[in-house]
Amino acid sequence: MHKDAVILGSLTEIVIGCAITVHKATGPGLLESVYKACLASEIRAQGVGVQSECRLPVYYRDAQLDIGFRADLIVEKNVLIEVKAVRALTPIHNAQVVTYLKLTGCAVGLLLNFNVPILRHGIRRLLHPAMRSGTMPLVRPPDVGPEN
Repeated sequence: MHKDAVILGSLTEIVIGCAITVHKATGPGLLESVYKACLASEIRAQGVGVQSECRLPVYYRDAQLDIGFRADLIVEKNVLIEVKAVRALTPIHNAQVVTYLKLTGCAVGLLLNFNVPILRHGIRRLLHPAMRSGTMPLVRPPDVGPEN
C-alpha cells in the first residue's frame, strides 16, 4: 500500500474513533456546534493537528470572493470533516463535502452525522474527484493548506 494512503487511512481512523468517543459521551440530539467543538478537542487530545472553521477560498471568473465560507474541521491539512446533526444525510450533503474537497485541495472528506442512535450509521467517507482519477497527490506537505 502507498505510504500516503496509509497516512490518510490512519488519520481517518483516528477521526472516526474520536467521533465515536464523542457520540458515546454526548448521544444524539445536540447542535452541530457542540459536536464540532467536542470532536476538535478529542482529536487534539490524540496529538493530531486540527483546524476549526477554516476559511475556504471561493473563486468566480478569476476573482477571489471574500464571502466567509468555512469548513468545519481540517485534520493535518489533509482530511476535511463536515459535521452534521440532521435527521438523515442526503445527496446534497455528499455534494457539499466534494465541493469543499475541491476548494481546499484535501484528498479525503468525512461527513459525520451525530444525530443517529449508532454513529457508524452516520459516517460517510468521500474522496476528492482527482483522487479517483489518480491525478492528485494523496498527502499535502505540512506547509500547504488552508489558513485560519
